[in-house]
Amino acid sequence: MKFVDEAAISVEAGKGGNGCLSFRREKYIPKGGPDGGDGGDGGSVILEANDGLNTLIDYRFVRQYRAQSGEGGKGRNCTGAKGEDLILGVPVGTSVFDVDTEEVLGDLTQIGQQLVVAQGGWHGLGNTRFKSSTNRAPRQTTPGKPGEKRNIRLELKVLADVGLLGLPNAGKSTLIRSVSAAKPKVANYPFTTLVPNLGVVRVESHKSFVMADIPGLIKGASDGAGLGIRFLKHLVRTRLLLHVVDMAPYDGKEPKEAVEEIVGELEGFSPTLASRERWLVLNKLDMVPEEEREQRCDELVQALGWKGPVYRVSALNKEGLEALTWDIMRWIDAKAEAEANDEELAELEAGLKEAMQHEARVRLEEYKAARKTRRAQGEDLDDDDDFDEDDYDVEVEYAP
Repeated sequence: MKFVDEAAISVEAGKGGNGCLSFRREKYIPKGGPDGGDGGDGGSVILEANDGLNTLIDYRFVRQYRAQSGEGGKGRNCTGAKGEDLILGVPVGTSVFDVDTEEVLGDLTQIGQQLVVAQGGWHGLGNTRFKSSTNRAPRQTTPGKPGEKRNIRLELKVLADVGLLGLPNAGKSTLIRSVSAAKPKVANYPFTTLVPNLGVVRVESHKSFVMADIPGLIKGASDGAGLGIRFLKHLVRTRLLLHVVDMAPYDGKEPKEAVEEIVGELEGFSPTLASRERWLVLNKLDMVPEEEREQRCDELVQALGWKGPVYRVSALNKEGLEALTWDIMRWIDAKAEAEANDEELAELEAGLKEAMQHEARVRLEEYKAARKTRRAQGEDLDDDDDFDEDDYDVEVEYAP
């Protein structure tokens, strides 16, 4: 199944039914009076978050959606039938934008949550509505109102508590395999991971959190190099970032340089995202001689001037992962409790997430505009720049 995280569609709500002009005509009942009924309301177009979906691929093939119109009114004061609402299922975590105004219409973050994106037209009134003591045979009716039309853009951002980031081959996929039931592909070459992978990490039977692994970043990712810019936006919903560092890189790159590259790309993509809580996870220590491990780790922390939490792990051998996952769970619980008891803190967190989403959206639009300009100028784009979300066919993992 292809993983598509963005789609543009047109939606149109149903038109309201017209009011009816009718008079009662029955044998032995002279001058029966007006009996024209109202029309029915038009159906609305509604988006609904569905936990059975994890991609927007259906909306790449069908781009136009229209709800049913209401029926016109009938004689004998019969009201026309209401048009049926058109309910479109989208993955949980979908943001909805008006293409023409760039207005944020809503954010579907809970299973079953609904959002009306096009309101059905109001029904017309039949002539019965206009009768009075001075107007006993009204010939007035009103037509049904047209339904709303909108061009909307759907953007899927995975819902996760913790996001993994790092260079390709840092061991992020191995880490998520070791702490959850997710089974992303693992291989010894860059960009093995092509789409986000989600895994539920259970520390106890009743305690768990969701971890997201995105494709590895490379230098220039915030400008479109590699796959990074297309998936960095999936980190804006996370509460905590785990910066995975390869302590035994196959290409000989210094870990300090690797860390600084990622930080630079985060700042270039979204300064707010770069300022989020980030923990350093020093991985692949099983490949470092035992007598050198402590020294290498200390030298890196000192060279970076790192003041935050540091974890020394081997994702392959599952060394150090239990302490890491428990500390994450405690941190998430503490944050949730603090926000529940402090309304200002909760509003601040919501504001930060909104700022990150705005920065990510602006950066992606800039990237797309730059690509269009380069194409218009006849510039040959390299393979990475010419990459399209429809060009690959892989599974997105979400394993409980």
